[in-house]
Amino acid sequence: MKETLSFQTEVKQLLQLMIHSLYSNKEIFLRELISNAADATDKLRFESLNQAALLENDGDLKITVTCDVEAKTITVSDNGIGMSREEVIENLGTIAKSGTKAFFEQLSGDAKKDANLIGQFGVGFYSAFIVADEVTVETRRAGAAAHEAVRWVSRGDGEFSIEAIEKTERGTSITLHVKEAEAELLSDWTLRRIVTTYSDHISVPILMKQAPQYDDEGNIIHAEELEAVNQAQALWTRSKNDISDEQYQEFYKHISHDFQDALAWSHFRVEGKHEYTGLMYVPKAAPYDLYEREAKGGVKLYVKRVFIMDDVQKLMPMYLRFIKGVIDTSDLPLNVSREILQQSRDLDQIRAGAVKKILAMLEDLAKNRAEDYTTFWNTFGSVFKEGIGEDAANKNKLAGLCRFASTAGGDATQNVSLADYIERMKEGQDKIYYITAETYAAAKNSPHLEIYLKKGIEVLLLTDRVDEWVVGSLFEFEGKKLASVSKGELDLGDLANEADKAEQEKAQEAAKDVVATIKTHLGDKVADVRATTRLTESPACLVVGEFDMSQNLQRMLAQAGAADQMPSAKPTLEINAEHVLVQRLANEGNGVIQAELSQLLYDQALLAEGGKLEDPASFVKRMNQLLVAAHAS
Repeated sequence: MKETLSFQTEVKQLLQLMIHSLYSNKEIFLRELISNAADATDKLRFESLNQAALLENDGDLKITVTCDVEAKTITVSDNGIGMSREEVIENLGTIAKSGTKAFFEQLSGDAKKDANLIGQFGVGFYSAFIVADEVTVETRRAGAAAHEAVRWVSRGDGEFSIEAIEKTERGTSITLHVKEAEAELLSDWTLRRIVTTYSDHISVPILMKQAPQYDDEGNIIHAEELEAVNQAQALWTRSKNDISDEQYQEFYKHISHDFQDALAWSHFRVEGKHEYTGLMYVPKAAPYDLYEREAKGGVKLYVKRVFIMDDVQKLMPMYLRFIKGVIDTSDLPLNVSREILQQSRDLDQIRAGAVKKILAMLEDLAKNRAEDYTTFWNTFGSVFKEGIGEDAANKNKLAGLCRFASTAGGDATQNVSLADYIERMKEGQDKIYYITAETYAAAKNSPHLEIYLKKGIEVLLLTDRVDEWVVGSLFEFEGKKLASVSKGELDLGDLANEADKAEQEKAQEAAKDVVATIKTHLGDKVADVRATTRLTESPACLVVGEFDMSQNLQRMLAQAGAADQMPSAKPTLEINAEHVLVQRLANEGNGVIQAELSQLLYDQALLAEGGKLEDPASFVKRMNQLLVAAHAS
């Protein structure tokens, strides 16, 4: 019995974008359908390792592409795993992925931008509606009875029908009823060209009718026999010298379902205790689920060229979850299970080796293709930095690949490496100075930088949320300790001359009375009050202990609802004894005004840190009263 169902809302939106031809190259529909068919044969090959009956006495896996000019149809068939009725509804009627809502919220109506987003999302089957006004899918899952086959039909108008049919062959057949405007696709020559251009690397034979021959009189002889039109050899098993850049790029698009070229790739073979081949790619654009650490996929695992799975989180560390590629090894048994993989030492070694190859690729990119590395960093830098705290074995190498903004630059661009910083360090400097803040503006304008800017000392401006994780895990680089300019007392080490030290002592001595006054009025709001030469323009700032949690991290945890889990550490208020506001407080005989000025100093310092006032209305009232009093005097 035929049943008519509605598409998931997100699919309706996606189909409208497809039908309005967002893709500049419409030919990719065939690449996507062939890629899905190849995945289906891979899955059957894997499942048949434990259930040989699924092959149904036909282990010759293949994909067939045909066209019917009179019927105006193109058909892509495979004898892979096939689908049950439930799988058809799940796979073709919904987008069974997390993050769909966020993805569609990004769609803007800008054709170029939306096409790139869809490419990042990876929904290749629906690209059939670029060239077809109706699509028919007939499928039977391997091992199911002939009468359990299913036919799915849709015109991309918001609904699809599904019914049971008889189908003796396992696998899936997709028939596209081609639009009038796309009639030029109804040619064996055209389809053959598309297949050899985009899908030559597919390891399953792609069969098409033999090319026409000519008799002695020049007449065309149309052959009905089928022949393989692709090399049908796994690309990663071939010599690098035999693979063109175009073939590498098309293989990337096959495994990633991306519509853009890859930014870089590394093709390697490792021999010795563990033997494996890898082909790893760095995308140009971030996928929609980049910040979902639970997202699966990315790198596919093969054992002796037999696909095993593509959701092995143990195959690639989370900070490299954007990497796409394949690893093929002979060191694991073909019937390996997911549970065995999670405890496999062999896989641990393979992963470690693959990570080293990826990091070497990125080092080469940074050294020889600086512009491309900038693209990589702007896209994946905040995710890549997670590795500083997760991968102890490669921490220093990862740190060397990281890029940051700094006071040496004129904008928020993250283009300074730690090696660059060390090379520019002043004579006598033995620390890498940094500040963390919620935004670039907050970091750049922080009062904590004043003495460093005055002395021409470069400070890294760390504004990614993950940077707190980075500096909490990376304590030094190439023998230089990382030091926060907003923690502990000012310590410039050998950068401070005798005059600086004398000035600091003088400031502390001269400010004894005002320090005591402020401390009295602020009470337990602060751990301490002290005079400092850290400040040259601002009247005050807040600092925490050298080993305490930064105020930026405290705010982040509070925003995440974890305020009750934070250790209680009150800040210290540092004052600039030379500032007019502090001097007025020191000379003020009215205790009420002293209290108001003390609170004002604290509130201003808190705001400069990006903090939140407990009582903004009182702050405004206090500020107005002091302004009026200053004007009256």
